Amino acid sequence: MTDINLNSELLEYMVDRGFQPGDRLPTISELQAREHLGLSASKVREQLEVARALGLVEVRSKTGMKMRDYSFTPAVRLSLLFALSIDQHHFEQFSELRNHLEATFWHEACLSLTDEDKQAMRGYVHAARAKLTGRTVRIPNEEHRQFHLTVFKRLENPFVMGILEAYWDAYDAVELNRYADYDYLQNVWEYHERILNAICEGNYDTARDIFVEHTRLIRHQPRMQHLSRPDAADHAHHDNHSAKEK
Repeated sequence: MTDINLNSELLEYMVDRGFQPGDRLPTISELQAREHLGLSASKVREQLEVARALGLVEVRSKTGMKMRDYSFTPAVRLSLLFALSIDQHHFEQFSELRNHLEATFWHEACLSLTDEDKQAMRGYVHAARAKLTGRTVRIPNEEHRQFHLTVFKRLENPFVMGILEAYWDAYDAVELNRYADYDYLQNVWEYHERILNAICEGNYDTARDIFVEHTRLIRHQPRMQHLSRPDAADHAHHDNHSAKEK
């Protein structure tokens, strides 16, 4: 058995038997046998549900149970969505974590980008512009998500990507994808284009500075003003008032 206590006979069994992504797991009835887990059917199902919630196992009617590629996203997403269900003000705190994480990994991520990645990001900018200037204006939600995630996709760090992917799921959950002022959206994508141009020119410090500046735009997003903590909203109001005085 593994030296790390996973608090689950099923998870420890999967590790000890060396199951790899794509491998088929024994059926529930087989797992009940003493040579496997030696647990009751209800206990096996209980632990299986935990494994599914963590994104470690997939269960399909025709193919049975299989190991999945490891992803940190399901665990973070489930915990984050629960936190938001309790208090949606938690989104602002998680957003701060995401901003610091992206800024910290910025240079490493930019260096890992391929020409194909940059072309894809350019495509997201063009697609977003088309949605915003078309006869029927549409919010470029998917382009927004993919633009940011593409920057970090080559890091090969499942924990960074888990947090970032969970952030965008939470972004949708609190409906920031549905409430947006047109000028705000135009401003966001102007920043995205400037970020991309700086990356393509190899000016990663400049790109990071523009990125950090652009993350502050969200406080002016109409829906975000309802999600901000009262003290943060007061601070933002004070900043805006001071700026007008200047």
